[in-house]
Amino acid sequence: MIFVGIDWAEVHHDVCVLNEQGEVLARRRIGDDLAGLRTCHELLGDLAEEPADVVIGLEKDRGLIVAGLVAAGFTIYAINPLASSRYRSRHHTSGSKSDPGDAKMLADLVRTDRHNHRPIAGDSSLAEALKLLARAHQSAVWARQRQVNALRNSLKDYYPGALDMFGTLLFKPDALSVLGIAPTPTLGRRLTKLKIERALTRGGRQRNVERRAQEILVALRVEQMTQPEVVENAYGRITSSQVRTIQLMNDEINDLEQALTEHFEQHPSAAIISSLPGIGTILGARVLGEFGDDPTRYCNAKSRRNYAGTSPITKASGKSKVVLARHSRNRRLASALDQWAFCSLSGSPGARRYYDELRARDKSHRQAVRQVANRWVGILHGCLEHGVIYEESVAWKTNLDLAA
Repeated sequence: MIFVGIDWAEVHHDVCVLNEQGEVLARRRIGDDLAGLRTCHELLGDLAEEPADVVIGLEKDRGLIVAGLVAAGFTIYAINPLASSRYRSRHHTSGSKSDPGDAKMLADLVRTDRHNHRPIAGDSSLAEALKLLARAHQSAVWARQRQVNALRNSLKDYYPGALDMFGTLLFKPDALSVLGIAPTPTLGRRLTKLKIERALTRGGRQRNVERRAQEILVALRVEQMTQPEVVENAYGRITSSQVRTIQLMNDEINDLEQALTEHFEQHPSAAIISSLPGIGTILGARVLGEFGDDPTRYCNAKSRRNYAGTSPITKASGKSKVVLARHSRNRRLASALDQWAFCSLSGSPGARRYYDELRARDKSHRQAVRQVANRWVGILHGCLEHGVIYEESVAWKTNLDLAA
């Protein structure tokens, strides 16, 4: 067997090949293009007879070159950069670092420690597409929230009436429609009820238009502190720009949601995941995309929980033993699981009962939600492993059921 380390860079990659004794067989620097991939294949083809004899370590799990290596049948380990850094410190105390050195380090890592790491999962193309769309959608939502926070800060400084009216819903059509035609308090006070109704209608509101317009009219005419005219107008320009930006981001988020829904509904596991309480199409797509659909990736429910970061870690030394939450985890998956666990409290009596039991044991809301999420990951694993639809009575057995 040969062991290959590939240090990833922007325009080129350093490759180091070792034999089973750790001797360097070859070093190359390849480009991030088709010619580079061809050079890598030619190099490995000269040193190994079969693709199964090639083990590759790198710090990336996606991309064109990674896809080309996976298609060739090589065994590939995507090493967490933090694990790579720890491994480097174990063997090199000087603190030196170079791209060729990192390539050799990765080759050595998969030669000696690959049993402690997981090969790149064999997820389907549909699952990979779901992950990409789900991440793009989530990033767009986070980016929009940053714009909304900036808009909120501006309104707080010069337009408190609008902020009191719309609160945390500044990304909604009602708020954007009104702020689009009245970005300053002066313009807001000049609005008539008819103009507000027309703006709400253009924004998409169809019900209770007159009542909502009256509420907005009253709120904008309430006496409030104001900035000097020139400062107010400057703030108004900023608000108009932020409103247009958020409107564009809303359109892009809606397009991504549509694409995400279409892909999710095509997946064979969609029906099982959708049957779980509290998890809709978007959350289901995020969870499926981050977990992947390789049936051999998680050997049991604990393995899936560890990957999700919902299971606690134990630090024990001598008489000291502390159980802590995992902080090193997939941030996107953790966000989706937290939201799922919270939403399930109103849709699953079993989840609600478990949450209340945890709160009665003096667990904080955050701790209780995390433990509920941990239970849901185990339930999800069982449903996917056995290919069955969720059943409340099976997933959340009471103590009385267990005693019987």
